[in-house]
Amino acid sequence: MATQERKNIIELPVKVILTEEGTTFFIRNRKSLKKFKLADNVEEYGILLEKFTPASLQRLLLVDYVSKVEISRTELMSSRQEVMDLSKLIVYSLLYRQYDGYIFARILGSDVIKKWNRLNPANIIDDKTRINEAYLNGVLKDKEQDIVEIKRLILAPMYASISKNANLLPEEKNIQLLLAEKLLNNLRPFTWFIVTKFKGADGYEQLAKDIRTALAEYMEKARIAEYVSLMIMELAMNSENSNLKREAKSLFKGTVDMNAVLFDPNIRRQVVENLERRGETVTLAWKIGGSKSGIGTQGRLSITIFNRESEYAKVKETIDERKSADLKKKTLSDFYKELPDGEANTDLGLYYLSYLSEACEKVNVKFESLVNQIQGGDITVISMMLNL
Repeated sequence: MATQERKNIIELPVKVILTEEGTTFFIRNRKSLKKFKLADNVEEYGILLEKFTPASLQRLLLVDYVSKVEISRTELMSSRQEVMDLSKLIVYSLLYRQYDGYIFARILGSDVIKKWNRLNPANIIDDKTRINEAYLNGVLKDKEQDIVEIKRLILAPMYASISKNANLLPEEKNIQLLLAEKLLNNLRPFTWFIVTKFKGADGYEQLAKDIRTALAEYMEKARIAEYVSLMIMELAMNSENSNLKREAKSLFKGTVDMNAVLFDPNIRRQVVENLERRGETVTLAWKIGGSKSGIGTQGRLSITIFNRESEYAKVKETIDERKSADLKKKTLSDFYKELPDGEANTDLGLYYLSYLSEACEKVNVKFESLVNQIQGGDITVISMMLNL
């Protein structure tokens, strides 16, 4: 087994916008909700997490209580690791949920269940089957050793492959082992109820094989989480640096080298404080497709970077009124290629973009990107869409 993850806390103010089910849950438990005005000028209810454990947010994501996550800050560089950890947490959580849904559907469509349903028309097992939670937990407790053994047999070939992979560092091997365990451990209890119930029956081996095959596929999909987090951070830093340089130009009237604002701590602090006073921020927003969404949207993740200005709401209204005339659309790749020299490390951005696009293509994850800009203006809305 892999070494357990180190417990940690993400210290980053995060707006968590709730789904209808999430809102109902919090209200029933007498938890107060906040009304947020988001970067797209929409007002929605949710909770504010100043600092949190990854597991606490992941639980909300896995039960489909979260529709959006948003962070908005003037300066993101000091929170680089936290932002990347948050991004990976969201992608992994969506993959766990997708794997769970896929396996449950495969099990319901298996020969084992089809045979059971033919022989037991009064007690068929399908996606509408409801089982008493106390009874379910009791059965799973009795079958605990069986479940441990089944997981061990499913994971064994993967453990062997990871352990023998000379291209992975020990820490990377441990991460891979943990990921495999987490994918299995996040399967719904009813899945394990069915698997243990039909252990040894005709068709059971195919059932176990399907779980193992899909596990390997989702392990491959999970590789994109790292590229997504790097891409988001690169885009966020580009937006932040653009804001810092523009503010420094206004503040110092051309008396300092524009690059000094990025590397001189004193100058950078003055510029950041000025931007904070004016409420100018860079906003990162994740919109998560819910399990109850329409067909094809359950695994959709939309990530948007808003380079938010003080006149954002006014400008957005102008964009909506003159979409065809004022809105300039391009791909993310075109956006990087057209950035002026010195605006950003375009080679690094294109490097991450290339790897992300290639990684998505390899595992059949649909990836699209779009950059909206007002011609002649400096407001940019960058969107990335992934269908996991």
